[in-house]
Amino acid sequence: MNYRALTQPIMRSVRSYSTGTAPMSRLEPNKKIDYAAIDNRLKQFKAHHTKPLTLAEKILYSHLEDSSTKVERGVTYLKLNPDRVAMQDATAQMAVLQFMSAGLPETAVPTTIHCDHLIEAYKGGETDLNVAKDINKEVYDFLASSAEKFGMGFWKPGSGIIHQIVLENYAFPGGLMIGTDSHTPNAGGLGMVAVGVGGADAVDVMAGIAWELKAPKIIGVKLTGKLKGWSSPKDVILRVADILTVKGGTGAIVEYYGEGVESLSCTGMATICNMGAEIGATTSLFPFNQRMIDYLNATGRTNIANAANSFKQNLVADADAHYDHIIEIDLNTLEPYVNGPFTPDRGHPLSTFAESVKKNNWPAELKVGLIGSCTNSSYEDMARSASVAKQALEKGIKAKAKFTITPGSEQIRATIQRDGLIETLENVGGVVLANACGPCIGQWKREDIQKGEKNSIITSYNRNFTGRNDSNPQTHAFVASPEIVTAMTIAGSITFNPETDFLVDSNGNKFKLQPPTGDELPSKGFDAGEDTYQAPKADSSNLKVKVDPSSQRLQLLEPFKPWDGQDINNAQVLIKVQGKCTTDHISMAGPWLKYRGHLDNISNNMLIGAINSENGKANAVLNQFTGEIGPVPTVARDYKKRGVSWVVIGDENYGEGSSREHAALEPRHLGGRAIIVKSFARIHETNLKKQGILPLTFANPADYDKISGDDTISIVGLKDLAPGKPLTLKVKSAKGTEFDVTVNHTFNEGQIEWFKAGSALNFIKKQKK
Repeated sequence: MNYRALTQPIMRSVRSYSTGTAPMSRLEPNKKIDYAAIDNRLKQFKAHHTKPLTLAEKILYSHLEDSSTKVERGVTYLKLNPDRVAMQDATAQMAVLQFMSAGLPETAVPTTIHCDHLIEAYKGGETDLNVAKDINKEVYDFLASSAEKFGMGFWKPGSGIIHQIVLENYAFPGGLMIGTDSHTPNAGGLGMVAVGVGGADAVDVMAGIAWELKAPKIIGVKLTGKLKGWSSPKDVILRVADILTVKGGTGAIVEYYGEGVESLSCTGMATICNMGAEIGATTSLFPFNQRMIDYLNATGRTNIANAANSFKQNLVADADAHYDHIIEIDLNTLEPYVNGPFTPDRGHPLSTFAESVKKNNWPAELKVGLIGSCTNSSYEDMARSASVAKQALEKGIKAKAKFTITPGSEQIRATIQRDGLIETLENVGGVVLANACGPCIGQWKREDIQKGEKNSIITSYNRNFTGRNDSNPQTHAFVASPEIVTAMTIAGSITFNPETDFLVDSNGNKFKLQPPTGDELPSKGFDAGEDTYQAPKADSSNLKVKVDPSSQRLQLLEPFKPWDGQDINNAQVLIKVQGKCTTDHISMAGPWLKYRGHLDNISNNMLIGAINSENGKANAVLNQFTGEIGPVPTVARDYKKRGVSWVVIGDENYGEGSSREHAALEPRHLGGRAIIVKSFARIHETNLKKQGILPLTFANPADYDKISGDDTISIVGLKDLAPGKPLTLKVKSAKGTEFDVTVNHTFNEGQIEWFKAGSALNFIKKQKK
């Protein structure tokens, strides 16, 4: 199937459909969206529920396995049938390995694999892409052959970032999708409930098993007014993150509504939904509107636009729908925001940011400005940034800081090259990187500073945890809109405010940048660029997927052992984690991404970024048997070799950030039995359950302070493990004292079966026999 040929209709009208059905995508003409069926399922649900529904509820409940399910927000576990699955190459490796072990011939729902995570940014787009194709050939070949074998679409390296590709080709209003990346909610910009999950959840759906989700609470964000000047959609989510914090959206879907929605482009709405992952939200979404229709038309999907429009009453919230919490934002008065450093929820209005920089002694000099990524790489983003760059060039000046540009997809790259935007951005000093994640996920070979050197960067990305972009804990990373990033990069300072401050032209004259402008969609239509799509084989019965037993990149999985039916006795505390512990701390990305398909090798990065409360250091814990300080994975391996179970003690919102399931697989592989914390991030808690680890929370958070890194813990009550029933920790301190601690869990009946079987995958295989 030729992708470029399929995209030619982007330039012209596509035949209309008014029957409520349409192909799910141009690449899957035999897979249908049936809005009449969705409407029928929703009517069946409403026969038992009379309350008005939010849009998120309409989509979720129309995908219930059982329409008669009685739902209580925050309590009921929903069994859902998603429309599709999307996986990026780093997480797809383990997901595919798990799917292979289930022994099924093909995926039960449309599934795609996207090669975007393994390309390191260094010299520039084409050079970096060629290097990645060479060093990752084994992994790419494995994923490509697996996709052919099991009926999955495969997007080759260079095609673009998963979320941009999904928005351009697969997202549709009213759909339900899961993806093995935490920023899957990007598709909410097209009115889809799109949720980031771990690979084990994806395997469930690929195997035809219902996906479980606790019925989320619904946070409403009412938008009024209209953006103007330097303000952009990115500033909406930066402000929401400032209000709700990194865990304020946990267990909730954020649903935007109000007349202000109409002023946002479809890709702008996607930006807002994408970064909603940084507040811990299950997902975010917008109601169906004209801007979505415009985008569907521009990307060759008029048939979907027409079908959705014929059932638009199901693609908006009911009047008087109830929200558990409401935030109101007036777009007329919203000013640009800069969030950071070290956390995406530390918000600063642009008007006060320079003062904050000075007050906190953050480095004012800007070393690098980076625009693009899955959050902000649309045509509109690039056009607005180029309009700022063009003003500088007209005044005879270039960027004072280093400047990188990451197109979100090959389609975006080809289109902005055709329209001259790349030339403008390069002329001002920019380097165009590959169509991939790159520095946003730590895939950045940075050479302009030394590790440990205090410096500032600013990005249009979504995440800025310590060391996230360049593995340097002294890099102060700030997040803003692409146009603000471009302006500050030209000025060479993060204290520059384009709304009030002046630049100096090549003749020594002062001038002010004018607010950015740019078309939300290309007037000449999109250029698909190079064909980077591989369709699944019609007949894959004779295809084989090979994994070299001696490979250092790929490793077939061995099933985890089932629960032995006993309480866990005298488990050693491996580490008591102090403060923030994201999935980046638990399983770092960057150079470790190459081992995502090899569980034993990647386990050598387990918890190496977590801070040990006993000594304030990372990757340094006391081996209770040898008396020596060693790396966390080394000590864990020693305990496993000795037959000693171990547990981790953690703080608030443990496991926030990326959806990577390796942060759960690695502890399980190295002998971990339980993670005991004050609170969990949603995805990570589920991932732990999937791998047969007990995610437990202190009934009294103050009990965290009672336990030390030298203690041993017995977990009592497992024989009677039941939903809502607490367990007891019997703690023996190294000083000889003993005490009990009550802990809670969120296991439901089905998840308890996962634990007993040793993992969710073990349970699936047992059911399929």
